[in-house]
Amino acid sequence: MSRDARWKVLLELLVERGRLDVEEAAADLGVSAATIRRDFDQLAEQQMLVRTRGGAVVHGVSYELPLRYKTARHASEKQRIAKAVAELVAPGEAVGLTGGTTTTEVARALAVRGDLTAGTPALTIVTNALNIANELAVRPQFKIVLTGGVARPQSYELVGPLADGVLSQITVDVAVLGVVAFDVTHGAAAHDEAEAAINRLLCERAERVIVAADSSKLGQRAFARICSAQAVNTLVTDAGVGADTVRRFEEVGVTVVAV
Repeated sequence: MSRDARWKVLLELLVERGRLDVEEAAADLGVSAATIRRDFDQLAEQQMLVRTRGGAVVHGVSYELPLRYKTARHASEKQRIAKAVAELVAPGEAVGLTGGTTTTEVARALAVRGDLTAGTPALTIVTNALNIANELAVRPQFKIVLTGGVARPQSYELVGPLADGVLSQITVDVAVLGVVAFDVTHGAAAHDEAEAAINRLLCERAERVIVAADSSKLGQRAFARICSAQAVNTLVTDAGVGADTVRRFEEVGVTVVAV
Protein backbone atom coordinates (compact mmCIF):
# COMPACT_ATOMS: atom_id res chain seq x y z
CA MET A 1 0.00 0.00 0.00
CA SER A 2 1.40 3.42 -0.97
CA ARG A 3 1.84 6.22 1.54
CA ASP A 4 -1.05 8.25 0.05
CA ALA A 5 -3.34 5.22 0.19
CA ARG A 6 -2.37 4.62 3.83
CA TRP A 7 -3.00 8.23 4.73
CA LYS A 8 -6.42 8.14 3.09
CA VAL A 9 -7.42 5.04 5.06
CA LEU A 10 -5.96 6.37 8.31
CA LEU A 11 -7.83 9.65 8.05
CA GLU A 12 -11.10 7.92 7.21
CA LEU A 13 -10.71 5.57 10.18
CA LEU A 14 -9.88 8.52 12.38
CA VAL A 15 -13.03 10.39 11.35
CA GLU A 16 -15.17 7.30 11.97
CA ARG A 17 -13.66 6.37 15.35
CA GLY A 18 -12.47 9.69 16.77
CA ARG A 19 -9.09 8.24 17.82
CA LEU A 20 -6.66 5.57 16.66
CA ASP A 21 -4.06 3.54 18.50
CA VAL A 22 -0.78 2.84 16.69
CA GLU A 23 -0.98 -0.93 17.16
CA GLU A 24 -4.66 -0.99 16.17
CA ALA A 25 -3.99 1.01 13.00
CA ALA A 26 -1.00 -1.16 12.11
CA ALA A 27 -3.17 -4.28 12.38
CA ASP A 28 -5.97 -2.71 10.31
CA LEU A 29 -3.59 -1.71 7.49
CA GLY A 30 -1.26 -4.70 7.69
CA VAL A 31 1.89 -2.62 8.16
CA SER A 32 4.40 -2.17 10.95
CA ALA A 33 3.82 0.01 13.99
CA ALA A 34 6.90 2.03 13.02
CA THR A 35 5.29 2.89 9.66
CA ILE A 36 2.11 4.07 11.38
CA ARG A 37 4.09 6.19 13.83
CA ARG A 38 5.85 7.92 10.92
CA ASP A 39 2.50 8.42 9.17
CA PHE A 40 0.94 9.92 12.29
CA ASP A 41 3.93 12.23 12.80
CA GLN A 42 3.80 13.47 9.19
CA LEU A 43 0.01 13.97 9.26
CA ALA A 44 0.36 15.86 12.54
CA GLU A 45 2.91 18.18 10.90
CA GLN A 46 0.25 18.98 8.28
CA GLN A 47 -2.29 19.64 11.08
CA MET A 48 -4.54 16.85 9.83
CA LEU A 49 -4.58 15.06 13.18
CA VAL A 50 -3.38 15.55 16.74
CA ARG A 51 -0.67 13.19 17.94
CA THR A 52 -1.23 11.52 21.31
CA ARG A 53 0.82 9.10 23.39
CA GLY A 54 0.45 5.83 21.51
CA GLY A 55 -1.87 7.11 18.80
CA ALA A 56 -3.77 10.07 17.34
CA VAL A 57 -7.10 11.91 17.57
CA VAL A 58 -9.01 14.02 15.09
CA HIS A 59 -7.89 17.61 14.63
CA GLY A 60 -10.41 19.96 16.23
CA VAL A 61 -13.98 19.55 17.45
CA SER A 62 -15.65 19.90 14.05
CA TYR A 63 -13.36 17.86 11.82
CA GLU A 64 -13.55 18.09 8.06
CA LEU A 65 -11.61 15.62 5.97
CA PRO A 66 -9.99 17.40 2.99
CA LEU A 67 -11.61 16.60 -0.36
CA ARG A 68 -8.55 14.85 -1.78
CA TYR A 69 -8.82 12.23 0.98
CA LYS A 70 -12.56 11.63 0.59
CA THR A 71 -12.76 10.42 -2.99
CA ALA A 72 -12.76 6.71 -2.12
CA ARG A 73 -15.50 6.87 0.50
CA HIS A 74 -18.75 5.29 -0.77
CA ALA A 75 -17.32 5.62 -4.30
CA SER A 76 -19.67 3.18 -6.07
CA GLU A 77 -22.73 4.72 -4.39
CA LYS A 78 -21.63 8.22 -5.38
CA GLN A 79 -21.17 7.18 -9.01
CA ARG A 80 -24.68 5.68 -9.16
CA ILE A 81 -26.12 8.76 -7.48
CA ALA A 82 -24.27 11.02 -9.91
CA LYS A 83 -25.58 9.18 -12.95
CA ALA A 84 -29.15 9.44 -11.64
CA VAL A 85 -28.75 13.16 -10.92
CA ALA A 86 -27.30 13.78 -14.39
CA GLU A 87 -30.36 12.14 -15.92
CA LEU A 88 -32.58 14.73 -14.19
CA VAL A 89 -30.90 17.55 -16.14
CA ALA A 90 -32.32 18.57 -19.51
CA PRO A 91 -30.17 19.79 -22.44
CA GLY A 92 -29.77 23.56 -22.49
CA GLU A 93 -30.41 24.04 -18.78
CA ALA A 94 -28.36 26.16 -16.39
CA VAL A 95 -27.05 23.91 -13.62
CA GLY A 96 -25.54 25.05 -10.34
CA LEU A 97 -23.03 22.64 -8.79
CA THR A 98 -21.64 23.08 -5.29
CA GLY A 99 -18.34 21.48 -4.30
CA GLY A 100 -17.82 17.99 -2.94
CA THR A 101 -17.01 14.48 -4.06
CA THR A 102 -20.57 13.57 -5.08
CA THR A 103 -21.12 16.75 -7.11
CA THR A 104 -17.75 16.19 -8.76
CA GLU A 105 -19.07 12.81 -9.90
CA VAL A 106 -22.23 14.56 -11.15
CA ALA A 107 -20.06 16.85 -13.26
CA ARG A 108 -18.28 13.82 -14.73
CA ALA A 109 -21.59 12.08 -15.44
CA LEU A 110 -22.86 15.16 -17.28
CA ALA A 111 -19.64 15.34 -19.29
CA VAL A 112 -20.13 11.85 -20.76
CA ARG A 113 -23.85 12.10 -21.52
CA GLY A 114 -24.29 11.35 -25.22
CA ASP A 115 -26.96 13.99 -25.80
CA LEU A 116 -24.77 16.73 -24.33
CA THR A 117 -21.91 16.51 -26.80
CA ALA A 118 -23.04 19.57 -28.75
CA GLY A 119 -25.16 22.66 -28.26
CA THR A 120 -24.99 26.41 -27.92
CA PRO A 121 -24.39 25.66 -25.13
CA ALA A 122 -25.41 22.10 -24.29
CA LEU A 123 -25.38 23.15 -20.63
CA THR A 124 -24.46 26.20 -18.60
CA ILE A 125 -22.60 25.13 -15.47
CA VAL A 126 -22.42 27.57 -12.57
CA THR A 127 -20.06 26.47 -9.80
CA ASN A 128 -17.93 27.77 -6.97
CA ALA A 129 -15.80 24.59 -7.05
CA LEU A 130 -12.39 25.05 -8.67
CA ASN A 131 -11.90 21.33 -9.36
CA ILE A 132 -15.28 21.02 -11.12
CA ALA A 133 -14.63 24.08 -13.27
CA ASN A 134 -11.19 22.71 -14.13
CA GLU A 135 -12.60 19.34 -15.25
CA LEU A 136 -15.43 20.81 -17.33
CA ALA A 137 -13.56 23.74 -18.89
CA VAL A 138 -12.18 21.41 -21.57
CA ARG A 139 -15.73 20.65 -22.74
CA PRO A 140 -16.40 23.31 -25.40
CA GLN A 141 -20.13 22.48 -25.46
CA PHE A 142 -20.46 23.59 -21.82
CA LYS A 143 -20.55 27.23 -20.77
CA ILE A 144 -18.70 27.42 -17.46
CA VAL A 145 -19.45 30.22 -14.99
CA LEU A 146 -17.11 30.24 -12.01
CA THR A 147 -17.94 32.45 -9.07
CA GLY A 148 -15.33 34.64 -7.50
CA GLY A 149 -14.30 34.27 -3.90
CA VAL A 150 -11.59 32.95 -1.61
CA ALA A 151 -10.63 29.28 -2.06
CA ARG A 152 -11.08 26.83 0.80
CA PRO A 153 -8.27 24.25 0.55
CA GLN A 154 -10.40 21.55 2.20
CA SER A 155 -13.09 21.55 -0.51
CA TYR A 156 -11.65 23.64 -3.40
CA GLU A 157 -14.72 25.89 -3.07
CA LEU A 158 -14.75 29.66 -3.48
CA VAL A 159 -16.56 31.49 -0.68
CA GLY A 160 -17.16 35.00 0.57
CA PRO A 161 -18.71 38.22 -0.75
CA LEU A 162 -17.03 38.00 -4.17
CA ALA A 163 -18.96 34.79 -4.83
CA ASP A 164 -22.14 36.41 -3.48
CA GLY A 165 -21.81 39.15 -6.08
CA VAL A 166 -21.91 36.75 -9.03
CA LEU A 167 -24.69 34.51 -7.71
CA SER A 168 -26.96 37.46 -6.92
CA GLN A 169 -26.94 38.38 -10.63
CA ILE A 170 -27.96 35.02 -12.12
CA THR A 171 -30.64 32.34 -12.01
CA VAL A 172 -30.30 28.61 -12.67
CA ASP A 173 -32.77 25.89 -13.59
CA VAL A 174 -31.43 23.42 -11.07
CA ALA A 175 -29.02 23.54 -8.15
CA VAL A 176 -27.27 20.30 -7.19
CA LEU A 177 -26.09 20.31 -3.59
CA GLY A 178 -23.35 18.21 -2.11
CA VAL A 179 -23.92 18.08 1.65
CA VAL A 180 -22.32 16.51 4.71
CA ALA A 181 -25.71 16.05 6.39
CA PHE A 182 -29.38 16.06 5.42
CA ASP A 183 -32.18 15.67 7.94
CA VAL A 184 -35.94 16.27 7.81
CA THR A 185 -35.84 18.49 10.90
CA HIS A 186 -32.47 20.20 10.55
CA GLY A 187 -32.30 20.41 6.75
CA ALA A 188 -29.20 20.26 4.56
CA ALA A 189 -25.91 21.28 6.15
CA ALA A 190 -22.16 21.75 5.68
CA HIS A 191 -19.21 21.91 8.06
CA ASP A 192 -18.27 25.48 7.15
CA GLU A 193 -20.59 28.49 7.53
CA ALA A 194 -19.11 30.42 4.58
CA GLU A 195 -19.53 27.39 2.33
CA ALA A 196 -23.11 26.93 3.57
CA ALA A 197 -23.90 30.58 2.82
CA ILE A 198 -22.83 30.23 -0.83
CA ASN A 199 -24.78 27.01 -1.22
CA ARG A 200 -27.85 28.67 0.32
CA LEU A 201 -27.68 31.54 -2.15
CA LEU A 202 -27.35 29.09 -5.04
CA CYS A 203 -30.53 27.33 -3.83
CA GLU A 204 -32.37 30.66 -3.71
CA ARG A 205 -31.40 31.36 -7.33
CA ALA A 206 -32.61 27.94 -8.54
CA GLU A 207 -35.96 26.83 -9.96
CA ARG A 208 -35.48 23.41 -8.35
CA VAL A 209 -33.03 21.96 -5.84
CA ILE A 210 -31.53 18.47 -5.83
CA VAL A 211 -29.56 17.07 -2.90
CA ALA A 212 -27.10 14.36 -3.96
CA ALA A 213 -26.06 12.41 -0.87
CA ASP A 214 -25.25 8.82 0.00
CA SER A 215 -27.39 7.26 2.73
CA SER A 216 -24.69 7.63 5.42
CA LYS A 217 -25.38 11.40 5.42
CA LEU A 218 -29.14 11.11 5.94
CA GLY A 219 -30.60 11.73 9.37
CA GLN A 220 -27.38 13.52 10.31
CA ARG A 221 -26.79 17.15 11.18
CA ALA A 222 -23.77 19.42 10.84
CA PHE A 223 -22.68 22.82 12.07
CA ALA A 224 -23.79 25.13 9.24
CA ARG A 225 -27.32 24.96 7.82
CA ILE A 226 -27.77 25.41 4.07
CA CYS A 227 -31.54 25.16 3.70
CA SER A 228 -34.60 23.44 5.10
CA ALA A 229 -35.73 20.04 3.86
CA GLN A 230 -38.84 21.73 2.46
CA ALA A 231 -36.65 23.83 0.14
CA VAL A 232 -35.38 20.65 -1.56
CA ASN A 233 -37.34 19.17 -4.45
CA THR A 234 -35.46 15.91 -4.93
CA LEU A 235 -33.10 13.76 -2.89
CA VAL A 236 -30.98 11.30 -4.88
CA THR A 237 -29.37 8.69 -2.64
CA ASP A 238 -28.30 5.06 -2.64
CA ALA A 239 -30.37 1.93 -2.06
CA GLY A 240 -29.11 1.71 1.52
CA VAL A 241 -31.62 4.36 2.61
CA GLY A 242 -34.20 3.04 5.08
CA ALA A 243 -37.92 2.96 4.30
CA ASP A 244 -38.69 5.12 7.36
CA THR A 245 -36.19 7.76 6.22
CA VAL A 246 -37.76 7.81 2.75
CA ARG A 247 -41.23 8.19 4.27
CA ARG A 248 -40.17 11.10 6.48
CA PHE A 249 -38.63 13.02 3.56
CA GLU A 250 -41.64 12.36 1.34
CA GLU A 251 -43.95 13.68 4.07
CA VAL A 252 -42.30 17.10 3.80
CA GLY A 253 -42.52 17.14 0.01
CA VAL A 254 -39.10 15.77 -1.00
CA THR A 255 -39.11 13.27 -3.89
CA VAL A 256 -36.66 10.48 -3.01
CA VAL A 257 -34.77 8.62 -5.76
CA ALA A 258 -32.81 5.62 -4.43
CA VAL A 259 -30.32 3.97 -6.80
